[in-house]
Amino acid sequence: MKTINIAIDGPAGAGKSTIAKMVSKEMGYIYVDTGALYRTIALFITENNIADKDIEFSGKG
Repeated sequence: MKTINIAIDGPAGAGKSTIAKMVSKEMGYIYVDTGALYRTIALFITENNIADKDIEFSGKG
């Protein structure tokens, strides 16, 4: 199965999310709001007093 990722870059307030939602709906793709995802993780870490040293990073890159 082939995976397709599309990234839209630009300044805040430029309409990136609006365009991304429209394109994903039109093409039948899943829209993932990565900004909201990262903010949710940051909130969880903050509210649970998780220290940097306690976070294990793994992945590509």
